[in-house]
Amino acid sequence: MKVAVLIPCYNESKTIAKVVADFRAQLPQAEIYVYDNNSTDGTDEIARKAGAIVRYEYRQGKGNVIRSMFRDIEADCYLMIDGDDTYPAANAPEMVDWVLNRQADMVVGDRLSATYFTENKRPFHNLGNRLVRRLVNSIFKGDISDIMTGYRAFSYQFVKSFPVLSKGFEIETEMTIHALDKNLFVKSVPVDYRDRPQDSPSKLNTYTDGLKVLRTIARLYKEYRPLSFFGLFAAIFAGAGIGLFIPVLVEFAKTGLVPRFPTLIVASVLWVLSLLMLVCGLVLDTVARKHRQQFEVDLNLLRLLRQRNREK
Repeated sequence: MKVAVLIPCYNESKTIAKVVADFRAQLPQAEIYVYDNNSTDGTDEIARKAGAIVRYEYRQGKGNVIRSMFRDIEADCYLMIDGDDTYPAANAPEMVDWVLNRQADMVVGDRLSATYFTENKRPFHNLGNRLVRRLVNSIFKGDISDIMTGYRAFSYQFVKSFPVLSKGFEIETEMTIHALDKNLFVKSVPVDYRDRPQDSPSKLNTYTDGLKVLRTIARLYKEYRPLSFFGLFAAIFAGAGIGLFIPVLVEFAKTGLVPRFPTLIVASVLWVLSLLMLVCGLVLDTVARKHRQQFEVDLNLLRLLRQRNREK
């Protein structure tokens, strides 16, 4: 069975040769692909000399790189790893085995259950990882320990059925939410994490990329769980309407008069908005359910097509 190691890279000349060599040693049968994303430090040439297959993605952003990787490469198992030498190659055979022999759709290299919080020197990254993990698992009813890890293995079915929409570092969050929403088999494997070398600066911006991740969670919450999303706004509007209406009702019960007509009008408008939010949630929830059903059909067709191609 064919295994492809996927390494998206942007200015990783300090570490890419070691990453390629480490994964070549652990997975000698695998083809190692380095996708260079407009590097200016010779990352591509170093990776080529180390024995990797080098390709290029000129649209900037990790999400754009992964979109091209997933479209271009055919394999039975895909192992994705960052080129910054922060993840150990020793876990690669186990992660690949979960995909090839135990039918996992996605295997997550879980940093947060191992050494991440002691190795990582950026406290806001620690806080952000905890926040994202809590949000995603609570909203999408999951139990995934590390949402934003860049160390993952995928099945063919996952790679060819995953719609890549994100352009940047929020892609890992999108992958995780997609797997939870579609009830795919996700396995977490604890992996040791080591911080980047001092002369290899991180490309991740704590604040701007963190906000992009939170926006991605909100967008996918709306798209994948519309009844819950719009139901939340319906409850807020309904509660505010009731809060405004009660004093008007009490005053009417005492005097038989309604002198606060503007308040009554605002309360009525809030109730109408609440009903609209609820109706939107119900309609879009039906659409989302139909999309999940169609995804299952498409997955079966994809599997059948792959079997036929193998028989030819």
